Amino acid sequence: MAFKIYTKTGDKGQTGLIGGTKLSKGHIRIEAYGTVDELNAYIGLVADLVPDYITELRHIQDRLFVIGSMLACDPEKDIKMAIPEIKEEDISFLEKRIDEMEKELPEMKSFILPGGHLHVSHIHIARTVCRRAERAVVRLSETDSKTSPLVTKYLNRLSDYLFVLARYTGMQLKVEEIKWYPGT
Repeated sequence: MAFKIYTKTGDKGQTGLIGGTKLSKGHIRIEAYGTVDELNAYIGLVADLVPDYITELRHIQDRLFVIGSMLACDPEKDIKMAIPEIKEEDISFLEKRIDEMEKELPEMKSFILPGGHLHVSHIHIARTVCRRAERAVVRLSETDSKTSPLVTKYLNRLSDYLFVLARYTGMQLKVEEIKWYPGT
């Protein structure tokens, strides 16, 4: 028999971690992995909009699923199943891609406003969701010393990647960046 999508266990505002512990859906751990899930969905939209990057964006989605799994584990329990982890190589991958794109981009001489093209705007929204996920993970790590610092580092680098990807996509689409001039 197939699993049902609804379990009714969350009807009272509780959800279970990997390991069985029940937490409030308002708990920072749930917010952290829920925001990572939201980011993953937004990266899926970006991949649909800019299919030239679909391979690397699917790789990033895989890494976000890994992060979500790591965050969904009860840190106080010995989990019997193998949960993959984020590694330094995952961060190096993002840095390499940032460096490759930046080589082709014009130097930034002012702040830029998100926008100018639907694809660019969606990438910037993904970037801001990524920053929110990062903030939630930082809050979680302040109360849970077992939260891997590589998760925060990965999300920080991913937001940088998304910023550069937005600029790079705009350049490829021949969209002029919207420079920010205070007070205009």
